[in-house]
Amino acid sequence: MADLAVHPASAEPAPDPARSRTRGGRSQAYRTRLGRLWATVRAWAPWQQVLLAYALSRLVAAVIIELAALWLQNPAGVVDLHPDYWDMVVIWDGQWYRQIAEHGYPHGLPLNDLGHVDYNAWAFFPLFPMLLRAVMTTGLSFSLAATAVNLVAGAAAAVLLWHLIVARTPGLPVSRERARLAVLAVGIWCLLPPAAVLQVAYTEALAALLLAAALLLVVRRRYGWAVPVVLLLGLTRAVAAPLFVVVVWHGVDRWRSPGGLPRSQRTSLLVLGGATAASALLWPAIVGFSTGIATAFFQTQAVWGQAPAKGPFVPWISWAWQHLGIVGVLLLFGSLAALGSVVLGRHGAWLSPELRVWALVYPTYLLAVVRPITSMWRFMLLDLPLAAVLASMLVRGTSLGRLGAPHWRWRVAASGLAAVVAMSWWVGVLLTRTPWNDSPP
Repeated sequence: MADLAVHPASAEPAPDPARSRTRGGRSQAYRTRLGRLWATVRAWAPWQQVLLAYALSRLVAAVIIELAALWLQNPAGVVDLHPDYWDMVVIWDGQWYRQIAEHGYPHGLPLNDLGHVDYNAWAFFPLFPMLLRAVMTTGLSFSLAATAVNLVAGAAAAVLLWHLIVARTPGLPVSRERARLAVLAVGIWCLLPPAAVLQVAYTEALAALLLAAALLLVVRRRYGWAVPVVLLLGLTRAVAAPLFVVVVWHGVDRWRSPGGLPRSQRTSLLVLGGATAASALLWPAIVGFSTGIATAFFQTQAVWGQAPAKGPFVPWISWAWQHLGIVGVLLLFGSLAALGSVVLGRHGAWLSPELRVWALVYPTYLLAVVRPITSMWRFMLLDLPLAAVLASMLVRGTSLGRLGAPHWRWRVAASGLAAVVAMSWWVGVLLTRTPWNDSPP
């Protein structure tokens, strides 16, 4: 019966107070160090905070791109049995930019076997690939040159974007709340879903730099300095037309202001307006002269599906009607109305009027001239003020941009996590490529 005897349960060891104190002390020390680090970063100059946010976002994007290359990229899409990060750098339009950087533009307008205009490099603006060609003379490969140029251009664009967001009437001081909210806005811009493109062979980083510089110079009324910037922008991206609207609006607004437009600035502002208008046609004119065919650029764009002859907005209205009928059309125009309401409301009131005009004119311009395509996500990265509007919405800022809402830090953290997820979707679905799928980034 001995095996049926009841044995007393062994007593559990009592918790060691010394060990508990050690764990609590380590946790407290960790929180203390983290608090000191946060305090140090908050004491930095805004441009330093912006560059930190930009650098961290580029690391996040690099990890996402590398994982997409390893797990999602079809080898047929990059002609590499083992795709990696550098294959993703030159994917899609990157191949065209590499061809231009290494071999230049074609002679004449290439035709296919049927005598129709074929896909060709004239569709791509020259400043970015020519800049890469200059960097490649140092011995860097195209992939490294594109990465280096875009990382530097993106960093400069982020700093200028901060200055652009805080800029208002020249001479007005920048409040602490406004400066902090602008840093948050730039951080949001760096983590927007298509922001991964800022480190691959596309023109977004360079275009954002030139666009932010042009808008900032207009806001600060440095019209003469803005002239070469808008001309360079015209050789980078087709965004000079909406910028011309901003310049015209700025001139009319200053003319009607109580102080009026000083005579000393009228000539320079008129020159800027003319340069911006000319910039919109600069590359098409160069293509026409180089090929001997005046409409060569527009014929090339038509190969990619652009059909301006159908009229502005018609492709988008037709697309919305085809998918959802009248509901789709109402949603399309309702989205524009909602954007206008937010930009012109309290969340956009802390921005300069020029920025709010750009925030509305640019997406309207895209809907007018671009066919429905997945690249619209990437194109919207140049609607720079939207990040500032989103920042204000996150913290429920007043018209002065004060950070007064409870728990706004938790909302920012949750939004940052959501942004990383959204960027992962954009990279995994749109940046990756298969030859039989037409969903370009």
